Amino acid sequence: MAFGRNSLLRWCMQALLLLGTATSTCMAAEKIFYPRPESDSDPRVEYPLKLLDMALKKSGAQYELLPSQLAMQQGRALQEVEFGSDMVHIVWSMTSKEREQKTLPIRIPIYKGLIGWRLPLVTQKTSIQFMGVRGIDDMKPFEAGQGHDWPDTEILRFNGLAVQGSPTYEGLFLMLEANRFHYFPRSVIEIWAEADLHAHNGVVIDSHIALHYPAAFYYFVNKGNTKLAKALTQGLEKSIADGSFDQLFHQYFDPLIKRSDLGNRTVIELKNPLLPALTPLGRKELWFQPQAAPPLPVSNSKIQ
Repeated sequence: MAFGRNSLLRWCMQALLLLGTATSTCMAAEKIFYPRPESDSDPRVEYPLKLLDMALKKSGAQYELLPSQLAMQQGRALQEVEFGSDMVHIVWSMTSKEREQKTLPIRIPIYKGLIGWRLPLVTQKTSIQFMGVRGIDDMKPFEAGQGHDWPDTEILRFNGLAVQGSPTYEGLFLMLEANRFHYFPRSVIEIWAEADLHAHNGVVIDSHIALHYPAAFYYFVNKGNTKLAKALTQGLEKSIADGSFDQLFHQYFDPLIKRSDLGNRTVIELKNPLLPALTPLGRKELWFQPQAAPPLPVSNSKIQ
């Protein structure tokens, strides 16, 4: 059977199209499991998942994001990643020297350092306890509650602050409500949703102080999973360059930053001994900087 030139061209194009369809069908998306949160009502998962999905799509890699079969605490999830478990392939968490030794960090702070800006959750009965606090020494009589395996626990203790640990996230709210400690410091990106969830039990947000320490929240993968790390790095850098990273960040957190009113709080600066040397502090575009409080109006009356 003879083919004309146009017929041959059409046949070739159809063959290439069928070949491309077959190839894409064979290349099924690789399943990537992230840790299922301990609580179904945990609001902390939505933003990092959206950013993760956006970065992977921008990388051009074929991945399908799925929650792990079991809910697990942060420490357990990091161990699963460290040992190359099939249960969890990626986790997002605050970085530390130890964590960067055991896992592979993607060194782009997904919360732009906002995770290091902390407000105290307190109870209605203790809502004025920090009214007279002016510095770190004034904080030392008060005991904080934290997860026993969270880096924040070591940071607070390093700065001379008392901390009571809990093995579970939900347990910390129960302990606060029972006055087992004085305050539960939470980042400005977490605290507002958490306060709303526990308001019926008398939990409120202190309006007087903020704790601050330099901190980075990264995605972590197994040290051998350089393919996923490369895809994430490429996707995140593309999202930074085209502005979609900042757009998502501002969409989620601008209202919370405004409500936190950081410029009108007494800020207690803390040191972070866990911050690795490779933290990209020099890349200013990766970090949040609060605006200073507006100056007080100047009176026209003469000073006598």
